[in-house]
Amino acid sequence: MKNFQNHVPIIQAPMAGGITTPELVAAVSNTGAIGSFGFAYSSAGKIDSDLCEVRKLTDKSINANFFVFTEMDAPPDKDCKIAIEILESLPLKAVISDSSLSAPFFLSLEHQLEPIWKHKPEMLTFHFGLPPKHILQKAQSLGMYVGITATSLGEAEAIQNHGADFVVAQGIEAGGHRGTFSADGKGDEKLSTFELLRVLKGECLLPIVCAGGIMSGEDIVTYLSEGAAAVQLGTSFLCCNEAGTNPIHKNYILEERERETVYTKGFSGRWAQSIQNEFTSLMENEYVLPFPVQYTLSSSLRKHAVKTGNGEYQSLWAGTEFKKARALPVAKLISELMSEMDSYKRKQGDKTK
Repeated sequence: MKNFQNHVPIIQAPMAGGITTPELVAAVSNTGAIGSFGFAYSSAGKIDSDLCEVRKLTDKSINANFFVFTEMDAPPDKDCKIAIEILESLPLKAVISDSSLSAPFFLSLEHQLEPIWKHKPEMLTFHFGLPPKHILQKAQSLGMYVGITATSLGEAEAIQNHGADFVVAQGIEAGGHRGTFSADGKGDEKLSTFELLRVLKGECLLPIVCAGGIMSGEDIVTYLSEGAAAVQLGTSFLCCNEAGTNPIHKNYILEERERETVYTKGFSGRWAQSIQNEFTSLMENEYVLPFPVQYTLSSSLRKHAVKTGNGEYQSLWAGTEFKKARALPVAKLISELMSEMDSYKRKQGDKTK
């Protein structure tokens, strides 16, 4: 697989935390699009199990995605104490455990990738930066098509020079974690998906996959006509029957449409876009530990919120256009998107006659 020409030009975005189930990934791939696993926090055993399961459901192209974490020292005890006190002072009154705040703070990428070399998914992608070059080269030697997220021209140029096969151009509209190489997001130009595509297509020689705020067939045709090789949709799939999205998360997407989205560091220590709730408001100017230590620390609170059915303290990752999400089976959603694409193309054709 060296391009997207033999596929429906849609990649289902890799979303970690249990959303990208084997059922979701397979259902997407079986339509001719590309289903993706978000394996950022998954153990090698879980990755192996999911890849075994998905191959019972599809023999089509799939993507496996990983975070590129930055090595870090343990935060000082005094900083951990401050962060814990802030979370425990919130109205949810969750007990915050610091028992896991010791190195290693994330799983070894080398270890996570062991089942990848065995199962050989057609696509391998990375978020937050460049994977070690030997990993990229090994993937390519096994026939995998490798992509890396960029939020700017500088990042895209680094990806191209690193030897990747394509760039995932993530606009500011995208839900979940912002894919900047810099953990603190300094220097982020916060370009829209459309602005980013226009900047990249004149300078970047790699195929560009656009991500962020793409929800309809018209959106897809617009990006493809502007030079994108494909598009990546995440929020669109959150309410599909096959997704592992928490029911409360789905409810906020479908029923709380008077709300807006906000970028917050409160849940993880890294900028990520969520539907605004009580947590994001209360944590707006509060101290947080670096990513992913803050994410580990806030896990007690988030689990308590899920257990008690409280959406005001859950990470409700979603893009800016979440109000356009549809609660449909995957096959029906992609069928509707394709129909909208065809309809929009016909309208555009009529205008040029």
